[in-house]
Amino acid sequence: MNLHRMLLARAAEGRPVRVAVIGAGKFGSMFLHQAPRMPGVHVLGIGDLSVPRARAALARIGWAEERHGAADLDAAARAGGTFVTTDSLALIADPRVEVVVEATGDPAAGLRHARHAIAHGKHVVMVNVEADVLAGPVLAAEAARAGVVYSMAYGDQPALVAEMVDTIRAAGFAVVAAGKGTKYLPRYHASTPETVWDFYGLTAEQAAAGGMNPRMFNSFLDGTKSGIEMAAIANAIGLAPPEDGLAFPPCGTSQLPNVLRPREEGGILPRKGMVEVVSSLTREGAEIPDNLRWGVYVVFEGETEYARRCFAEYGVATDGSGRYAALWRPYHFIGLELGVSVASAALRREATGSATDWAADCVAVAKRPLRAGEMLDGEGGGTVWGKCIPAARSLALGAVPIGLAQGVALARDVAAGALVTEADLGPRGADAQDALGLRASLRHFLRGPA
Repeated sequence: MNLHRMLLARAAEGRPVRVAVIGAGKFGSMFLHQAPRMPGVHVLGIGDLSVPRARAALARIGWAEERHGAADLDAAARAGGTFVTTDSLALIADPRVEVVVEATGDPAAGLRHARHAIAHGKHVVMVNVEADVLAGPVLAAEAARAGVVYSMAYGDQPALVAEMVDTIRAAGFAVVAAGKGTKYLPRYHASTPETVWDFYGLTAEQAAAGGMNPRMFNSFLDGTKSGIEMAAIANAIGLAPPEDGLAFPPCGTSQLPNVLRPREEGGILPRKGMVEVVSSLTREGAEIPDNLRWGVYVVFEGETEYARRCFAEYGVATDGSGRYAALWRPYHFIGLELGVSVASAALRREATGSATDWAADCVAVAKRPLRAGEMLDGEGGGTVWGKCIPAARSLALGAVPIGLAQGVALARDVAAGALVTEADLGPRGADAQDALGLRASLRHFLRGPA
């Protein structure tokens, strides 16, 4: 509880935490909006594939042009400004950079940037959950060997869930379930970038005017982003994914401890110690009044009569038995909170959540009948969506991770609803080889059922 004080000290010393942000999209822009308001933090550089696009993003968040007009990194360091560049690898390697924020959203790029940062002795804050789910345990192990921090991004739901779970466990309670809320109906799995705005009640023109990316919003809707995030949580905190994917039970906050308890006690869980996502809608499509669409939760157990009596005395939300209790946070601030991870990595040398095991994978499932020769279009596209399943099952089936289900043609037909396997694919391009090599290392982190 002293990060702000530590940042003030770095500011007073004239030695701010220097940060490189890779990717000036929505998440990166939200952090960049807050960074000038954080004492002791200096964004030395921004790496993006398009400098004009990055500058336009900076203008939208209120940065004055002179703040990001540095001609090079030396000028940025002297004046306290920011250099915008397309050469992300050179920016990451600069010896003045302490923390690299990887916010591209591209899995292969994320792996490449993270490994480059670790090799150059930089702490990594991995906003790119897609990359983390592909090979997070490998990256975390590489970072530990290099003496740097590899961290989930605070403000995003996986890190917030990891924090809540750690707090509950540190207090001596057993965690029964943890996860987040979202808007879900079964038919959303078939959504495509062409149909997504109908589900949001928007026209394509309205979405475009708001700068909304149809693939990104489709990933939120079709279950892929939920699958990715629950896999990341499972790998970081030792909870298990369901055997055949998330159930997305309709559930408001008042029902969390009733729904997310073992089946033999009236809940929906196959067993204690699982990740799950709750839907803000009933299966008929009605909005649940106390829904958790934007938030995160943890359900835990009062294992003694005394603990359960204390729950009752202090108004803790419990099930009817008083045994299972819930704690939740109704919303998250996304990139506006990311500075917590940056400060924690640089000043405490502590991650705000990090993958330790390979417990879960997020694998590609066909949205419709797919034909040999068709090209998979990955997360948020029209061909596949991502399902969270146990890593051991994914390995046994040879399932294709959603992060590598793009830009590769099918060698044979795949039925609607079937998991896509490596045997279904044609030859892969060179871009996937590094990621596949890291994936091969994951089996050393394979964890059996908790």
